[in-house]
Amino acid sequence: MSFDDIIYLFFLMFSIGFGTYYRKIENPKSRKHIGAAVGFLIVLAVSRLHSIHILITILVNGAIILYVDKRFCHLVSFFLSFVYLIFLRTTVYFGLPYSIPSHTNLIQMILTLKLVGLAFEVNSAYTKKAQNKATPALKNEAETEIGDDYVLDFSHVFYYALNYVGVLTGPYYNYRTFYDHLYKPFHQYDDYKTAALKKFFPLVPIYAIVYLLTDYLWPLSYTQSQDFEERSFLYRYWYIWPTFLNFRARIYIGLTLSECSCIMAGLGVYPDFANSQPGNGPTTNFNKLTEICHSTTTLKSTKYDYETVHNINSYGTELYPTLREGMKNWNMTVQYWLATCIYKRFPSKKYRTFATMFVSGVWHGVYSGYYISVGMIPFGLIVEDIWAHVLLKDDFYLPKKVGYVIMLFLKMQFFSYAALAFSLLDVGKIMHYYNLVYHWMVPFYVLMFFLGKHLLKLKKTGNKSEESILPASTKSGDRKKQI
Repeated sequence: MSFDDIIYLFFLMFSIGFGTYYRKIENPKSRKHIGAAVGFLIVLAVSRLHSIHILITILVNGAIILYVDKRFCHLVSFFLSFVYLIFLRTTVYFGLPYSIPSHTNLIQMILTLKLVGLAFEVNSAYTKKAQNKATPALKNEAETEIGDDYVLDFSHVFYYALNYVGVLTGPYYNYRTFYDHLYKPFHQYDDYKTAALKKFFPLVPIYAIVYLLTDYLWPLSYTQSQDFEERSFLYRYWYIWPTFLNFRARIYIGLTLSECSCIMAGLGVYPDFANSQPGNGPTTNFNKLTEICHSTTTLKSTKYDYETVHNINSYGTELYPTLREGMKNWNMTVQYWLATCIYKRFPSKKYRTFATMFVSGVWHGVYSGYYISVGMIPFGLIVEDIWAHVLLKDDFYLPKKVGYVIMLFLKMQFFSYAALAFSLLDVGKIMHYYNLVYHWMVPFYVLMFFLGKHLLKLKKTGNKSEESILPASTKSGDRKKQI
């Protein structure tokens, strides 16, 4: 475990412990002041003079959100925030030393999502309000966005950006979630200790053991050694499995503990009838959500959840058979941001997946490994979609249970191969390993593409032939349902 990981873990555990005090602060003004003060101290502790970058980002985005035309403020915020994020990572190309600490980079990453996301919230609220004025009969639930009761000024942007919950570690949560945790009483009635313990035990200790064991037995650095080159092809290929297991265990620990810090602070808790979604928050029953705040009896008898800050579903990541399902269950609050701010907003449907993956790569960093890894995903999805129709739709070729196992193996194999580039980062190290395994994944997936297309064509032909020989009486009504 590196020193940076130790610092990261320390502040995660501090955030979890501090939450027991923070959630008991009843005055909203005191909560936001103390939350921002502690958050700034964390920023100052890990960034020192580089904290100026964080303050610049907040001030610039605050000005954009408050004073730029709300029709365009989200685009201006997105452009300037990502340009500045890229600049901080490429200062060596401008004759400046690359001196931004790794933890400052993490803070800048989550801060970029929060402030750009806030600009998108403001734009969405403005757009919906304009639509409601133009067509009152088609009025939609504008309460799902920032409304007139959310009066923004620089102080509100500052408190939201620097609140200690997730300032270093995430998860992403929108401004409405932050606002609700200050002014709604749900955190006073939830069983937060039980919720946090269920998140922590037994998975986090298991993740920790797996991480330490794989890091000791199969270190990533071994892939660059002379001894590794002399190993057999099968061993060199197989090595991606324990290194990816190590990568997943490390991320699982961080994301799960981040959820625990939110739970302990009372941020992201809502009644379960609100059907909250990761990153987004409540999606239904907004009126009821407001009404119960005035009834202590109802608040006490209501069941609560923390789905709003639910960031990782390791079961879905590990056991769902497709890349799409695996990614949807990985870093879910960031996935929500990407889906809401990039995928759904991108003007070209044809290229929206590529655009989303590209922004994801830029957000993660400027290392070539991020783009190599993320760049593989669209092609993997194309091949996977074909084979999902071949193996998972029905029992045409194989029983669906067998198809599930095959698809799960292919998914984990692809993820493991791509994740190695994400971990090695440097293009020289990445190519060194891929050369040792002859870049075999590329021709394999090309073959899978054409074989899958052929099998899918035969399957469609076979289904049509089968339908053509069925008696006419079986092609309609109840007989058709029986078939």
